[in-house]
Amino acid sequence: MSKKTVANLSSSDLSGKRVLVRADFNVPLDDAGNITDDTRIRAALPTIQDLTSKGAKVILSSHFGRPKGVDEKYRLTPVAKRLSELLGQEVAKPSDCIGDEVAAAVAAMQNGQVLLLENVRFHKEEEKNDPEFAKQLAANADLYVNDAFGTAHRAHASTEGVTKYLSPSVAGYLIEKELQYLQNAIENPKRPLAAIIGGSKVSSKIGVIETLLEKCDKLLLGGGMIFTFYKARGLSVGKSLVEEDKLELAKSLDAKAKERGVQLLLPTDVVVADNFAADANSQIVSIENIPDGWMGLDIGPESVKMFQAALADCKSVLWNGPMGVFEFDKFAVGTEAIARTLADLTKTGTDTIIGGGDSVAAVEKVGVADQMSHISTGGGASLELLEGKVLPGIAALDEA
Repeated sequence: MSKKTVANLSSSDLSGKRVLVRADFNVPLDDAGNITDDTRIRAALPTIQDLTSKGAKVILSSHFGRPKGVDEKYRLTPVAKRLSELLGQEVAKPSDCIGDEVAAAVAAMQNGQVLLLENVRFHKEEEKNDPEFAKQLAANADLYVNDAFGTAHRAHASTEGVTKYLSPSVAGYLIEKELQYLQNAIENPKRPLAAIIGGSKVSSKIGVIETLLEKCDKLLLGGGMIFTFYKARGLSVGKSLVEEDKLELAKSLDAKAKERGVQLLLPTDVVVADNFAADANSQIVSIENIPDGWMGLDIGPESVKMFQAALADCKSVLWNGPMGVFEFDKFAVGTEAIARTLADLTKTGTDTIIGGGDSVAAVEKVGVADQMSHISTGGGASLELLEGKVLPGIAALDEA
């Protein structure tokens, strides 16, 4: 799925042109309305700066939170302020994303200037992908750049609808990097390829596990989902999380791994707790000896060593989902060990890809985020891409 990108557009294509850029500025705020993590804003800078340096007028659009109609606390004002600081130029923000005020603001722009439209989700038509609303969004621009990977799996007006009215429609640098790493990991990886899949439920990762069984050499499972596999194998799991309706599925995935010659590795020991709390009593037990009334909340030290040995010769590693309840420090040991292991592997030339969601928070918590080859900015979008699904926001862009 090779798409045209910003890199394919020259100064002569862009100078004086009004470019609508869909970014993902859905950043966390504290109670005082200050941005607590500006990663997503900084991630959009390469695309914005490339466009401004080529003389374009850049019109940014984004969603923010899940407002029901216009809601003062979901205005993008803090984002405009932070963008102004990062870009070293004032980024104005009209009070809407369509209409006369926007048209006037765009008409007043000089080449190389940046404008931020108000939250597109103030209009319910955004998520309905209403053609009339998409047309109004597109009315003030000449061409379109999508750099919001986190919402690329949604067919909304600002991610898919506007492409029908603007040409060319191309990918920004962030989406280009996501496609390069995530698609390559699946379609053309350096081998051996290992995938580490964690998280609490098998049900949310079925599609990914099934796809990866077709593609990878080793599949390592951790997190709460492992207990469904153990129970399917006839082991007693105490009070651990089990999806009873997925026991047959776990058996079939086990069988499929054998049939495909994929090494499917499950932990051999776990850290169990007497209740679900940060200060619970805990002990390390082998998976054959999980006591009644206790629940598994992390992988054990022997499992960490086994996983490290399995990963040692891999040339590509994809990780999605924590190994345990890493929000509780006591049960974060397994997840943190895997994060450090991947950081070490990156140094030896292995491609390490963090596939969105909680694993991103985990590598950030350990302080090794900058030591991974690629950290995906999407949660659901990363999973859907890894499952081989078509993402509407990307499908709508021009072919390279």
